[in-house]
Amino acid sequence: MTTADKNTSEPNADEIRYTQAMEELESLLDEIDNDGVDLDELALKVERASKLITVCRDKIENTEMQVKAIIDGLESTQGDDG
Repeated sequence: MTTADKNTSEPNADEIRYTQAMEELESLLDEIDNDGVDLDELALKVERASKLITVCRDKIENTEMQVKAIIDGLESTQGDDG
């Protein structure tokens, strides 16, 4: 799948995995950094990169909250045992 194909079928945060988002983001950044982007496509690629950054940030925050909830649950269970 080319980057152009990815831009036309952008998955939302629930459909894309963190690793996939990071790989696509790295690819976009490489294209932008290496002047491999046509000027007409630059804004689209930067916009897509921004969306991917938001997706990754949201996934990290959600995972952090889930892990914290699990740890808090374990700590409260240990407190009940003592």
